[in-house]
Amino acid sequence: MDPSSLNSAELQHYISKEKEKAMVNEMVAKLTSVCWDKCVTSTPGSKFSSSESSCLSNCAQRYLDMSLIIMKRFQSMNSMH
Repeated sequence: MDPSSLNSAELQHYISKEKEKAMVNEMVAKLTSVCWDKCVTSTPGSKFSSSESSCLSNCAQRYLDMSLIIMKRFQSMNSMH
């Protein structure tokens, strides 16, 4: 998609979608960094140990749950104003 060929509404939609992609990429990078540092205690071989896999899964789920709670909180704060 060529942004220069879009009208104003289409351009706003395009920018919004690009911001969403950037936020998702940033969240994945942060999640990967945080959970890796917390859960992977040694150099992994060809696969993670069961405790590392469990830790990574739990860490990712908690991170996503907290992100959702924070997002909902900000949305409710914005709707009050």
